[in-house]
Amino acid sequence: MKKIPVILDTDIGDDIDDSWAVAMLLNSPELDVKLITTVRGDPEPRARIVAKMLAAAGRTDIPVGIGVPCGKNTVQIMPWIDSFDPKAAGITMYPDGVNEMIRVIMSSSEMVTLIAIGQVTNIAEALRREPRIAERARIVAMFGSIAKHHKTNREEGIFDGIIPEWNVKQDVAAAQAMFRASWPITITPLDTCADIVLSGEHYKRAAASTLPVTRTVMESYAMWRHGPDTGKSSILFDTVAVYLAFSEDLLEMEEMMLAVDDEGYTRKSDSGRPVRTAIRWKDRERLSHAFKELLVSRL
Repeated sequence: MKKIPVILDTDIGDDIDDSWAVAMLLNSPELDVKLITTVRGDPEPRARIVAKMLAAAGRTDIPVGIGVPCGKNTVQIMPWIDSFDPKAAGITMYPDGVNEMIRVIMSSSEMVTLIAIGQVTNIAEALRREPRIAERARIVAMFGSIAKHHKTNREEGIFDGIIPEWNVKQDVAAAQAMFRASWPITITPLDTCADIVLSGEHYKRAAASTLPVTRTVMESYAMWRHGPDTGKSSILFDTVAVYLAFSEDLLEMEEMMLAVDDEGYTRKSDSGRPVRTAIRWKDRERLSHAFKELLVSRL
């Protein structure tokens, strides 16, 4: 099987779904991970979270790039990495992750899939420095809210109406810049990715996993949730973007003309650009269950 070269750009360290997505990424044989970059606030501790997960997985071949600093914010699971030294663990860390993102894309003999599961500040900066990356990469992102949204991250359910989705509203100008570029874009908006919560047997199997990288997820999840184990995960939005990097089989895809407005809404617009959008599960109950089975099998 020919693997798909990918770069993951993540705001890991706040919402824990990024950590679940990294574990899925590392255990997806369809994907050849070339680089993981970090974004939002101070991206350096986020890079160390990724490095700790890579070290646990025995994936010291994957480098980590520190993205563009975007002010200060608290990384919720900072104590989890207090004593971790990426260099001692054999992880290559690039202080200019955007430059390395550009280098990987421009030097690849194949189209690179850039999986975006955080605000897209790094991607906009990479475009500013080297616009030609749009000719050599495609975007797959957890991005936007087209017709539905989630209520909270700790409550199952998806509701009618749209919101300015988190990854978009954190850097609206960057999202607009990404949309202006000519590369193909595929997104899983909240309409589909907000369905994914592991509970019951799915959660029990993941929590009981002996894979070292999954153990790191469960350790950091225990720190992140600030309370007893409820027997289910939070909403695992970002895992659906990882899935879309290699398959669309479980989702109903529509090409929509979309635009990002100045308030951070992702709206249908005749003046927008074509975006391949995972608008719904083909059979919500059966196929979102099938996705959860796939996710747990890789954890």
